[in-house]
Amino acid sequence: MKPLWYIPNQAQPGHRGDDVVDGHNSLDTLTEQALALEEHGWGGALLGTGWGRPDTFTVATALTARTTTFQPLIAVRPGYWRPANFASAAATLHHLSGGRVLVNIVSGKDDLAAYGDSEGDQAARYGRTREFLQIVRKLWREENVTYQGEHFQVTGSTVVPRLAAPPRLYFGGASPAAEEVAATEADVQLFWGEPYDDIAERIDRLRTLSTRLGREHAPLEFGLRITTVVRDTTEQAWAAAEERVALMAEGQGRFARDPNRFTAVGQQRLLDLAARGDVLDDNLYTAPGKVGGGGAGTTWLVGSAEDVASSLRKYQALGISHLVLSDTPYLPEIQRQGRDLLPLLRSF
Repeated sequence: MKPLWYIPNQAQPGHRGDDVVDGHNSLDTLTEQALALEEHGWGGALLGTGWGRPDTFTVATALTARTTTFQPLIAVRPGYWRPANFASAAATLHHLSGGRVLVNIVSGKDDLAAYGDSEGDQAARYGRTREFLQIVRKLWREENVTYQGEHFQVTGSTVVPRLAAPPRLYFGGASPAAEEVAATEADVQLFWGEPYDDIAERIDRLRTLSTRLGREHAPLEFGLRITTVVRDTTEQAWAAAEERVALMAEGQGRFARDPNRFTAVGQQRLLDLAARGDVLDDNLYTAPGKVGGGGAGTTWLVGSAEDVASSLRKYQALGISHLVLSDTPYLPEIQRQGRDLLPLLRSF
């Protein structure tokens, strides 16, 4: 797997300090980013999802049609999709693209009422996610599937075309309920940027859970989704990062507070890191979380390409084998980090 990037798929311009340009979310602009990813050695990109954004699967389909190697990591939500509908759509795109589809299952909060969905407590939410993953897997591999669950049911269902190698299923979440789903049903567990020891602890816990719960699939793999602030020198990178945090603290301009920041378990873990220091390990910057950074923008790896590559190698030694990186402005950073950082990660 080559490292992936991130395409925010935002209706509003300027996401996390991105350049504000005409047609920022047009097909031509998004295609320019996807083609730049191909040109500069990236495997593809995670496409953001959520009500209030353009439909993620439609964007992924359009970009796949305009590229040759670009792999969309398509973020989808159980409830927005029924499992059989999604299994069919993903199988079709996977077939037409020559096997390029990757899937990221998202169970976090969204404006569910806006599209007629509802969910219960956390246990019900992750119970639904578990059933979604189980049904999708069965439909990609079996014929005449019947499944009667608490949340989803299918009867005599067969998805075409058949897939010899179905899409990989990525998943995130840090609560005990989420970790049980990851340990038994996902292919890749994605973490946000936490210190080495914390990541090592979570990997060990998930491997233990996989054994205890009787995982039936190939061993769970692990990935890191994080912002990487890379400049020619260590000093230049830290100056850029600190300047951005100062602008975020003002809550205005190109680096305004993240309006979608939620205090889910995984998000709260990141916010709590700031109490341990502004910089943890070698170069994990926690200050963005104190001034409004959210999600993968809560903590950053900061430094020269060599600094950041060294840190990513240390995560790799712990068991991380997938990367989803990003920084803004997105297009120039695709080029910069593709030129300077990726050659140092070729054997990742």
